[in-house]
Amino acid sequence: MSEKIHCLIIGSGPAGYTAAIYAARAGLKPVMVAGLQPGGQLTITTEVENYPGYPAGIQGPEMMEHFRKQAERFGTAIRWSYVSSVDFSKAPFKVVVEEKETLLADTVIVATGASAKWLGLPSEQRLNGFGVSACAVCDGYFFKGQDVAIVGGGDTAAEEATYLAKLCNKVYMLVRKDELRASKSMQNRVKNTPNIETLYNTETREIIGEKAVEGVRVYSNTSKTEKVLKVTGFFVAIGHSPNTAIFKDWLDLDELGYIKTTPGSTRTRVPGVFACGDAQDRIYRQAVTAAGSGCMAALDAERYLASLE
Repeated sequence: MSEKIHCLIIGSGPAGYTAAIYAARAGLKPVMVAGLQPGGQLTITTEVENYPGYPAGIQGPEMMEHFRKQAERFGTAIRWSYVSSVDFSKAPFKVVVEEKETLLADTVIVATGASAKWLGLPSEQRLNGFGVSACAVCDGYFFKGQDVAIVGGGDTAAEEATYLAKLCNKVYMLVRKDELRASKSMQNRVKNTPNIETLYNTETREIIGEKAVEGVRVYSNTSKTEKVLKVTGFFVAIGHSPNTAIFKDWLDLDELGYIKTTPGSTRTRVPGVFACGDAQDRIYRQAVTAAGSGCMAALDAERYLASLE
């Protein structure tokens, strides 16, 4: 027998929890399926200093605990499981949890987020949060006046390198190919920033350090030699992958897999299905913007349901 739900939220990062808070206060009795990484990307972040309301900063996992408790306080029912498939062909929408339980939802809010792409080095994962980061805007402040490295050759890497250059003493930009993939304007910004040194044809072999980043071992494809760069921060900027694969047959996705929404709203092409946070935001990808779009999704869902009455 299927369970009927008024408002189903898929995902539990800042977007999902904020949607839950607003939906619960609006009397929509939201049910949240938390996903495989409850709390989202902030649960693998250490200090968060750029979220309003935390003047002394806060640890990412603790912040997500605050979000969870607030959502539950207003009556959100959280299921610690994951969605394996969906059917948005008609309302109520069919959502299958862990390939066995079927939920029927009048509205669905997709807040499945995105995952940073990593190099896949053991040292990278071991030092994640201890000098290794996938977000220069989030963590660059901690490396003021220090030497850092950033890997990547696209627009994101170029933008984050120039951002880091304003804070750091020296920025090594590690590019696997013999040229940048970034747009011409971003390439010019990198070239015109004196404290960025771009190392082409360079692969990262290992991040050095026991409890914190102390350096990075790199390999030159041209000289066939290795060397160690002394850095205290290592940033990975090779892109993000939105967690949207299960929606590809039902919702419009852009070429990178982000869910397309009507500009100025969280509405998808399926009436009654809304998308918020990093699953649909390829530009900003910040906790505060994700939370804001989660609020929008709940308000959009509330108005949609009211229009059916």
